[in-house]
Amino acid sequence: MRILIIGSGKLGHTLAQRLVDEGHDVTVVEQNESVLQKTVDTVDAMFIRGNGVSTETLREAGAETADIVITATAGDEINMLSCLIAKRLGAQYAIARIRDPEYLSSLGFLQKELYIDYAINPERATAREISRMLRFPFAGNIETFARGRAEMVDFRAAQGDAVVGIPLKDIYKKRRQLPQVLFAAVERNGECIIPKGEFIIQPGDRVHVVSDVETITHFFHALGKGMETIRSVLLLGGSRIAYYLASVLLRMHIKVTIIEVNPEKARFLSELLPGATVIEGDGTDQELLESEGLTDFHAFVALSNRDEENLMAGFYANQRGVKKVIVKSSRENYSSIMHNMGLDSIISTLNVASNNILRTVRTRASRAHATVERMYRLMDGRAEALEFIAAAEDSYIHIPLKDLKIAKDCLVAVIVRENQVKIPFGNDTIEAGDRVVVISRKTGLSSLNEVLRRD
Repeated sequence: MRILIIGSGKLGHTLAQRLVDEGHDVTVVEQNESVLQKTVDTVDAMFIRGNGVSTETLREAGAETADIVITATAGDEINMLSCLIAKRLGAQYAIARIRDPEYLSSLGFLQKELYIDYAINPERATAREISRMLRFPFAGNIETFARGRAEMVDFRAAQGDAVVGIPLKDIYKKRRQLPQVLFAAVERNGECIIPKGEFIIQPGDRVHVVSDVETITHFFHALGKGMETIRSVLLLGGSRIAYYLASVLLRMHIKVTIIEVNPEKARFLSELLPGATVIEGDGTDQELLESEGLTDFHAFVALSNRDEENLMAGFYANQRGVKKVIVKSSRENYSSIMHNMGLDSIISTLNVASNNILRTVRTRASRAHATVERMYRLMDGRAEALEFIAAAEDSYIHIPLKDLKIAKDCLVAVIVRENQVKIPFGNDTIEAGDRVVVISRKTGLSSLNEVLRRD
């Protein structure tokens, strides 16, 4: 597909790199020469230096024949206006990053009037991800597939867990009380592993399991992980994410306390969120955290603008025994360090935004020439979950999985047929119209035919 990206900051750069890797024809427009040069040096795409709201620049960039235009500059107004002009010039689909909370109430109107097909608010999307993580406090991360019918949940295996020390192929023979889920992936010492039957889970592994919502809930109950309810949350930093998250949590009748060091921002938040307790102070000060009853909170979420502050505060909350600790980090190279030191729930606004946009792009691409419905980036980019629609004419239809050759480092995780979720085994088949979720260490897969073929 021909994709035009306006703005080459962190989000634009990330999108350009990943879309090029997936084989798309990408053109990047950026006005700032130094910002543009960083992308030129690392991404194999077309580049044009210019203003994203200039008709001349957009024509030069090929907006008239673009399948998708993505506006990711720092200015919401520029992004919206760029979408409007690009669509008027002939672009087929427009995606805009719109971050200001003031636009939230009128977003539907703005999208209609400005020809914006999809609007992404990274901070609001991140808040939604965090709220979902808080609903499953025992887990590191949760992904939903097949329109919410299936889930992938990860947890850290501990000594004594029923799944530790047994080959996967023997777990349900020796642990008959466990509901059957699929062990989709394991993270060990920074490595992503797609496990086979002989694989043995060890203490400290981060294990990713997949099943329907009911079965996966029963699995964790049987495993003894429990699902304690979060009733109170302490937020470090009064960012936009904190505002959106607090709004969601208050509607869920969860007690919210926010610590913000900036006096003006703290007052502003207290006015916007009358149901929350807003404290002016340094949230990295251990004495302040203790005086506010850190250990009495069910969850601690570090959302300051400094990764180092989030990291240190998160470690402290974890050591003090807070049940659920979530840390925002913009640096992917920190994630493995955090995981190895016991912080399992890491979230990146950049990843949330780019993943949401990439899912939309893949959906558009699937309608044109492929069968990918959704793409989910897992384990800090070391693996992907791909949701396909099986086509009637494909060669794998009606053939038991045991008689098909599955591509290396790929795993068929879920089959959804007539709204029923099925964890597939060797005798199961894929039929036309099935939704099929594949876990893969490969990137750029666009069809089930690349994953499955006759043996």
